[in-house]
Amino acid sequence: MKKIILILGVVCTTAFGTIAQTSAPAKTAPAKKTTKTTTPAATPAQPQVQGPMITFDNTTHDYGTVNKGADGNCVFKFKNTGNEPLVILDAHASCGCTVPTYSTEPVMPGKEGSIPVRYNNMHIVGSFNKSSPVRSNSANNSTVIFTIKGNVVESAQ
Repeated sequence: MKKIILILGVVCTTAFGTIAQTSAPAKTAPAKKTTKTTTPAATPAQPQVQGPMITFDNTTHDYGTVNKGADGNCVFKFKNTGNEPLVILDAHASCGCTVPTYSTEPVMPGKEGSIPVRYNNMHIVGSFNKSSPVRSNSANNSTVIFTIKGNVVESAQ
């Protein structure tokens, strides 16, 4: 019986000692004293994103209330704010009534481009909210979603 109590005492002491060591704060070396210098501190350079970057004026066009058969054209303008040529890879619509068009010609850095979108409002009366994803080789946003919305009413005869 004495041996069991002795063994339990050793096990408990070892266990508590291990727990105390792992939860004790680590000792750190005292901080070294530094001397002031008269040279100004260097500021780290800001990282620059490399590649083409697409920046849009607006990604939503609200037609408001329009008559059935009225002009359904709008244009989304963008600028290449990067340092390499920007290429529009794809533009498609969520339905057949919205048709985006685009050029595959590269837009050089600092230059502007546009994506015309046509909404066919000849057959549907009522409110609409359509989206059109546009993919490019842009380093900052390779896919942008355009939204067109409005309300088509029967034209007064």
